[in-house]
Amino acid sequence: MYFQKPRLTCVHQLILPLTLVVSISACSSSEVPEPVDDGPPISQHPSVKPTEIANVRLPGTEEEKHQAGPPTVSPAPLPPPQSAAEIRPDPARTRNEADAATSRDSAVRLSIAKQMAGMQSHGDVRGLEQLRAAQQPQDRESYTRFDINPVHLVRTDPVSTFSIDVDTASYSNVRRWLNDGSLPRQDAVRVEELINYFSYQYPVPDGEDPFAIYTEVGPSPWHADRRLLHIGIKGQQPAGNPAANLVFLIDVSGSMQSQDKLGLLKSALKLLTAQLDSADRIAIAVYAGAAGAVLSPTAGDQRAVIDAAIDSLTAGGSTNGGAGIALAYAMARQNFLQDGVNRVILATDGDFNVGTTDQQALKNLVETERKSGVALTVLGFGSGNYNDALMQELAQNGNGNAAYIDTLSEARKVLVDELAATLHTIASDVKIQVEFNPATVSEYRLVGYETRHLEREDFNNDAVDAGDIGAGHSVTALYEITLVDSGGHFIDPLRYGDPLQSDPLRDNGRNTSGTGSPSREAGSADAELAFIKLRYKAPGSQSSRLLTRAVHRATIASTLAATSENFRFAAAVSAFGQLLRGGEHTGSFSYADAAALAAGARGEDLFGYRGEFLNLVRTADVLAASRVAAGKLTDDADAAGIAGT
Repeated sequence: MYFQKPRLTCVHQLILPLTLVVSISACSSSEVPEPVDDGPPISQHPSVKPTEIANVRLPGTEEEKHQAGPPTVSPAPLPPPQSAAEIRPDPARTRNEADAATSRDSAVRLSIAKQMAGMQSHGDVRGLEQLRAAQQPQDRESYTRFDINPVHLVRTDPVSTFSIDVDTASYSNVRRWLNDGSLPRQDAVRVEELINYFSYQYPVPDGEDPFAIYTEVGPSPWHADRRLLHIGIKGQQPAGNPAANLVFLIDVSGSMQSQDKLGLLKSALKLLTAQLDSADRIAIAVYAGAAGAVLSPTAGDQRAVIDAAIDSLTAGGSTNGGAGIALAYAMARQNFLQDGVNRVILATDGDFNVGTTDQQALKNLVETERKSGVALTVLGFGSGNYNDALMQELAQNGNGNAAYIDTLSEARKVLVDELAATLHTIASDVKIQVEFNPATVSEYRLVGYETRHLEREDFNNDAVDAGDIGAGHSVTALYEITLVDSGGHFIDPLRYGDPLQSDPLRDNGRNTSGTGSPSREAGSADAELAFIKLRYKAPGSQSSRLLTRAVHRATIASTLAATSENFRFAAAVSAFGQLLRGGEHTGSFSYADAAALAAGARGEDLFGYRGEFLNLVRTADVLAASRVAAGKLTDDADAAGIAGT
């Protein structure tokens, strides 16, 4: 016996204008969830041993959380395989409830449709818009709010430090919003994840380091008096892949019932398992109101057994994600491969609503578990209740990565084409620090990476966690910079400056420091613009290695046409992301300009991802224009209403 998630009644779904009368007598469900007998919880089934659940210790109340500290997991014997069919709700009862709900909804929708027709014929614009808005499905998606990076004055703040980010979830989530006919929420747009969705042709070193630093400097497409500093790294692709110990942790709660969630998830997992062989091991754990094992560790070439376990999954019940995570890590530890890939793959919409639901407690759980050497990959599914904020938190703190699966093609990209990058880590805790030369650069702004900011002192502290890079993965970062002798400054020079200290803006770029170093002379060809440092750890190492590279003024391309396809396409994607977030720093640069820039830098587009990007930019352009037009109509209606009073 467990409680289902509360279902919103018709009354909650429709907020009607006070002037309207709608018959809703058919809506009789209560806000308080009624207990539904969906069979025994997973932990009570004969095939799941009680010790498996009992030994998973998760803090409950806030007081317990503080007293208990980080959650702990005691190893326990794995239960034998269990059919997921045993834990699903009664199909007949579920169908009856769904049919009744559909009947009620149809009656209400018919009544609303009649009223909308009447409003339209009488010219009631305001009432019509209110009623249309009331019919929109409730959006319970959760995103972390953040402000875009500010412009920094090099003279006072010359150093920028951040963790790399190889996640791509934001791009495919933005694509889902646009394909559904809506501009995404601004906080759903993380510009660096849009840029890093695409591969770039960076050089790969032959030495012992897994990557080298690539740089390029050229004009900013949206401001003629500024420049873009393009920084890129690409991980080596080792010969062969190590054996993998994978535990699929699958959300089978009621919120996963739609085809774009559990249905798509099952198809996606089959794509991944088709890449495994006899050296690999795969296990499946599920969670709804409780957690249990569906498939014990099985050789990767046992496709029929694995596919049968995946096919048996059915959604129903509440979501105890915390217990599921603890169980999956316990299973991964018990089958740990010393020289292999050990990873939990969490597939969910992130809608955790029972058990440990506190985001900080879940973060503490994965932080504790990552010390065992088991990494975490988070695959997000669905819409309406998608918890992006939690998915990002789990991936960042679990030494892992996050992707959002909106189509089977995206599943193929993440789990087939880029499988090595997704599973095989070649460098961990990768940090980048850029020091700008105040004699040549007056201002800078990091585009994206707002949620990956590090303090300056964190760069040399190997205890501070940062992002990991998988085999063959590329990472790109863009800085918009203003040269001392250009006219594109955001920040005016001080009228009352320190007379003992040189101000490059006031001194017109002259080096008055007395050092006479040619690398600091603003006008010299070999003057340095910036000095880039990168730290990373080899897999399993506790100490980091340092890579460095200086960027010289002589390398600045004079025109966009003189830059590489890498540079121009990344700039176009960057502009697109900034426009989706409001375009605070892009001036008059438009979606059409971004599309034109990307079209000229499409290059070899083997899988069509860049071509798809062009269509998304054009879709966003149309939707943005529609939003402006709708706003004008509303303003006109308001003005007409005022004039009529």
